[in-house]
Amino acid sequence: MPETFVPDREAVRARWAVSLVFLLNGVSFCAILPRYPEIVRQLGITNTELGLAVGLGPLGGLAFGLLAAPIMKKIGSGTAALIFQILASSAHLLIYVAPSWGFLALGFVLAMSFDAITDIAQNAHGMRVERRYRRSIINSFHGFWSLGAVLGGVIGAVCAQFSIPLAWQGWGGLLLFGAIAIANFPFLLKGSDAAERVKEVSSPSASSANEAPADLMGETSGNTLLESTPPSRGKLGALALLGALGMVLVFAGSTEDAGSTWGALFMTHTFNASPFVAGLAFVALQGAQMLGRFLGDPIVDAWGDRTTARVGAVISFVGMSVMLVWPTAVTAVIGFAAAGWGVATLFPAVFRAGDNVEEVGHGVGITVVGWFARIGFLAAPPIVGWLADLFTLRYALALVPLYAVGILVFSGALENTTKADKQATLAEAK
Repeated sequence: MPETFVPDREAVRARWAVSLVFLLNGVSFCAILPRYPEIVRQLGITNTELGLAVGLGPLGGLAFGLLAAPIMKKIGSGTAALIFQILASSAHLLIYVAPSWGFLALGFVLAMSFDAITDIAQNAHGMRVERRYRRSIINSFHGFWSLGAVLGGVIGAVCAQFSIPLAWQGWGGLLLFGAIAIANFPFLLKGSDAAERVKEVSSPSASSANEAPADLMGETSGNTLLESTPPSRGKLGALALLGALGMVLVFAGSTEDAGSTWGALFMTHTFNASPFVAGLAFVALQGAQMLGRFLGDPIVDAWGDRTTARVGAVISFVGMSVMLVWPTAVTAVIGFAAAGWGVATLFPAVFRAGDNVEEVGHGVGITVVGWFARIGFLAAPPIVGWLADLFTLRYALALVPLYAVGILVFSGALENTTKADKQATLAEAK
């Protein structure tokens, strides 16, 4: 068995710094979500108009997201994550104070444009830190995003319950989250984003001359992670794989949108819930997702990404189906929680798989799958809003179990290698 690797102090600091980046990214936007019913009333808009405004946001993400790779190449993933997180928080302010539907839509477009760069950059930097750790930690980063989302949801729900003005919440968030982001920047990794991808092995010492390189588990000397070289798929095969991985995120993102955009409105319209109780739908989804992500690394090590995704899709399907067949406030919270747990590991798994597709160039794979994720956030809100106005939100949310079916269909693109498989292969190599 290989000896347990202990990361250096720089890597440990960077792990906590990246975790904070993810947390800030989650809390800054998700604090808005429980205020959607108030925004709808204040602007006098319909569900369709809200869904269209929210859905227009990812158009900016689709356009801007493609710039992530060249931006990271020029200024580095850590700097990119910092700058565009602050820009996104600035755009969030426009959503809080929008005087009309047009300004509301503009706020979403700008916020999602900047967030697309932040999202890809923070994941790229997280992969750097994971390579320094030589084991899976990416799920924990996304766990901190979900923790931030829960905190944001609670903040927004409390502000709504006590009628805190939208502008006050917006300005307070911008100043507080921006200051924390700037203070956190020095603890991120320095140097090139490709620094941890070194594949060359230094000349073996006499004591190790007869040992095979332990590349499958990242066992190397020094501070870099030695990765195994995956079999070449060719450009077309690599693009097809990225497309399938991207479709997993389309359905995962659409599932998350069910809670973020429509959870509070569903609770308000269906059960006449108070503002705080209405916010619990989103908090339940993100809370369960947070737990799934913090527990996700050992689960993925045991089952592999593919099996974990398929089990999660079944949980999401069953939970949301029960909520829709027997709608009560309790089954609603449970259903949204099941959906959150079901998709918990999908974003980390797909970003990791996309980043490992080397045939398309460094930074391109993670950019492409991140771009696909925006499609789900673009298409789902206006479709659900339109169906809600035609029928009710209860029937519109029947799409969520169908998203779980889509995840099952495309989950084959994920790797299913477990930690035990890697250790067995390493033992054979030695």
